[in-house]
Amino acid sequence: MNRKSALTAARLSVAVACATAFAATAQTNVTLFGVVDTGVEHLTNAGPAGGSLTRVPTLTASVPSRWGVRGREDLGGGLQAEFVLESGFAVDSGIQGQGGRAFGRQAYVGLLGPWGQLSFGRQYTMLGASLADADVFGPNIYGHASFDAYLPNARADNSIVYRGSLGGFSLGAHYSFGRDAVNAGPGPSGTNCAGETPGDGKTCRGMSALVKYDASQWGVALAVDRIYGGPGAFGGLTSSALTDTRSVVSGYAKLGQGRVGAYVLRRDNQGSPATPRTDLYYLGATYPVTPQWTADAAVFRLDTKSSAKDATMLVGRATYNWSKRTATYVQLARMMNKGTSAISASVGGVAPPPGGGQTGVMTGIRHSF
Repeated sequence: MNRKSALTAARLSVAVACATAFAATAQTNVTLFGVVDTGVEHLTNAGPAGGSLTRVPTLTASVPSRWGVRGREDLGGGLQAEFVLESGFAVDSGIQGQGGRAFGRQAYVGLLGPWGQLSFGRQYTMLGASLADADVFGPNIYGHASFDAYLPNARADNSIVYRGSLGGFSLGAHYSFGRDAVNAGPGPSGTNCAGETPGDGKTCRGMSALVKYDASQWGVALAVDRIYGGPGAFGGLTSSALTDTRSVVSGYAKLGQGRVGAYVLRRDNQGSPATPRTDLYYLGATYPVTPQWTADAAVFRLDTKSSAKDATMLVGRATYNWSKRTATYVQLARMMNKGTSAISASVGGVAPPPGGGQTGVMTGIRHSF
């Protein structure tokens, strides 16, 4: 090989090495993640006859079971591409959740930069983000979903979402052109409101906004979430002129190793003419008793305006963490209905007779991966 050929070969080798290095850095970093959580539950005073019920729950446990994949690619200049595909499932039967969607919890793609995140697809609204730090129980089987099934299911199809931060402030907004294309109701898993209808710019639209401030030891959040109805939609929202609006003020404070949180959530539901306005009050706390044991407690109070259909629920939970990924727990709830209210303590449970109380107890295991 002459000198010129050797130089050409060397340059080619450098070019190939550089291209290979660039391709390696440009590859999307993909992660598989998920949670499997289930156990056995016992309910008292279930059904019109007030019998007891023992079951393996379907919808949720300490958290809903799910799996998914997420990925990011560095595009350079501080810009990244991101995608998330997340599927919910029922451990008791293995069926898909969210009305049978393949990726019913989340399915979106977007860009991240110094200016924030902009994404497109099926995504959470800002309502969940406003409650996340305040509510220590979240989508627990005994929690806010017992009073309002929309709260842990505040997602929207066909959405544009923006999230950004400035100092301690977090901002967010979403807009959906058709909030729920699946017919799986009545219920939050599919409300038959596909939207994207020619000639009507409000049919099945959805929108939300969030302002949040986090200091070192405390934080507050404000959020508004509104959905519009459409022909055939469930929940009484059968016209685009009808809306269901939730407004929340929440806050939390760290006390040593523990945390307390509270919120007030006002709902104005034009799809429910008899009881259009309710207030849901929450106060809860969590504390790590030891490195392995964690104790949680909360009280929920639903106040239905212009009606005696009120309810109060007390919840307690003890969790033993075997590792960072595996935990077992036992939890207890007592629902106290008033007037004609007939709310089950358990998400997806069997309601007691009107005005009746109900006790629920569950023990389970959770593994994250």
